[in-house]
Amino acid sequence: VQLQASGGGLVQAGDSLRLSCAVSGGTFSSYVMGWFRQAPGKEREFVAATGVTTSYVDPAKGRFTISRDEAKNTVYLQMNSLKPEDTAVYYCAAGRNPVVGSRPSSYNYWGQGTQVTVSS
Repeated sequence: VQLQASGGGLVQAGDSLRLSCAVSGGTFSSYVMGWFRQAPGKEREFVAATGVTTSYVDPAKGRFTISRDEAKNTVYLQMNSLKPEDTAVYYCAAGRNPVVGSRPSSYNYWGQGTQVTVSS
């Protein structure tokens, strides 16, 4: 199973970005799909995930939306009203466990990461 994340970039505070993660191999519809991020010097943290249910970390609620296109085997993260503290490398992940989880250990496959930088 391979995950290819894209869509990162340099934006200003208040702007929007949409991250994409294309999944090849495996059965996309059976995976819980999640997004994590890691800022320099910090641990990787959960952002959002979607499976039977959808979950968001509190700072993302109301600003970020996770969605998936089963026909394209792709998961998206729409990020609006971006803040400098959203700056990080964003990773997509796929998990075989049907329960939507917020821990990295809940996921089996990872993409390479895409850099999001938000300037003030």
